[in-house]
Amino acid sequence: MALTSKVLLITPPFTQLNTPYPATAYLKGFLTEQNINANQTDLGIDVILQIFSKEGLSQLFNYVTEHNIELSENSKRIYCLKEEYIKTINPVIEFLQNSNNTLSHNICKGNYLPQASRFNNVDDLDWAFGTMGNRDKARHLATLYLEDICDFIIENIDPHFGFSRYAERLGRSANSFDELYTLLNTEPTYVDNILFVELSKKIDLYKPTIVAITIPFPGNLYSALRIGQWLKSNYPEILICVGGGFPNTELRSLKEPRIFEFIDYITLDDGEAPIINLIEFSEGKRKKEDLKRTFLLENGEVIYLNKSETADFSHSQIGTPNYTDLPLNKYLSVIEVANPMHSLWSDGR
Repeated sequence: MALTSKVLLITPPFTQLNTPYPATAYLKGFLTEQNINANQTDLGIDVILQIFSKEGLSQLFNYVTEHNIELSENSKRIYCLKEEYIKTINPVIEFLQNSNNTLSHNICKGNYLPQASRFNNVDDLDWAFGTMGNRDKARHLATLYLEDICDFIIENIDPHFGFSRYAERLGRSANSFDELYTLLNTEPTYVDNILFVELSKKIDLYKPTIVAITIPFPGNLYSALRIGQWLKSNYPEILICVGGGFPNTELRSLKEPRIFEFIDYITLDDGEAPIINLIEFSEGKRKKEDLKRTFLLENGEVIYLNKSETADFSHSQIGTPNYTDLPLNKYLSVIEVANPMHSLWSDGR
C-alpha cells in the first residue's frame, strides 16, 4: 500500500552549534528508502542564526530599551557596547562558519571584539594555541564573545536560554511535570517567538501532514513541547509525534496525561518501525491497536501500545543518513575551552 503522508522531521532548540544532530538524517534516509516524502529541519541553528545577526541583535537591544530592563554592571557594559556588537556580529558568525577566515588576524589583535565578563579569566592563549594556532585562538575568542551575548540574554530576556541546554533544568525534573506545564501555559518568551517564526516558515515550505520531533536531551523538551503547542493552535490537523533519547530513558513509565495537550504520540527506541506504523494508522491503513512502542492518550488516560507485528528493520534495510535540507555550511565551529581535546567534540562535523 502506497503511503502519501508528508513528514517533517524536526530537531528543536538547542542541541549543538557545530553540526546537526543525526537523528533526523537517519530517519530521512530511511523514509526516503521507503518512498515516503520526508523533509527535515534543525530549528536550533535557525533560531541561533536569527538571534546572532545584525538584525537580531538590533531587535534584542531595542527590546531591552523598550522594556526599561534594569541591568547589572556586566549587562550595562554589553549594552553600552551594543553598536560594536551589532557591527561585528555578522563577520564573526561568518568566521565561525569557516567562510571569513582572514578575520582571525583582526580578532587575535585584541581590539576587534567588544569584551565583557567572559574575557575576565581568559587562559594563557599563547600557551594553549602556540604560535601557529591563530585561527583556533580567534575561534576561542569569538566563542567567548558569543557567550557574553548569551549571558546578556539569560540575565535580561530569557533565563532558560543556552546554546545547548535550553530549559534543561526543567527537562531534568522528569518526576514532576508541574513546573514545565506552568511555564508552557505562560506567554511565549522572546526566544519562543523567534522559534515560532522559523517554524512557520518550515510549515509553509514543506506543508507536512505529520511532524516528528526528536528530543535527544532534557534541554530539548521545553522547545519540543512549545513547537507542539504552536502547531496545535495553528495547524490542528497535523499529527505530532516525538521520540529520541530523552523519551527512551526518562519516559518509559509515562503516566502524565497533560503532555498530550502538546503532542499526539510518543514512540520509544528505534524509530523506523513505529513511525511507519503511525503513518499507516494516520492514513487508515492500520488499526490503532496495532501501533508499535507508542504512548498515546485515550479517554483521559495514558496507554502504551505495542501489539504491532511489524518487525524492527535491520541495519541493511535502514539505508544511509540523508542530510538534505540541513544548512551544513551554516553551523558554527566554536571552541568553548582552550583544550585541544575538547575540540574533538565541538569542532565542526
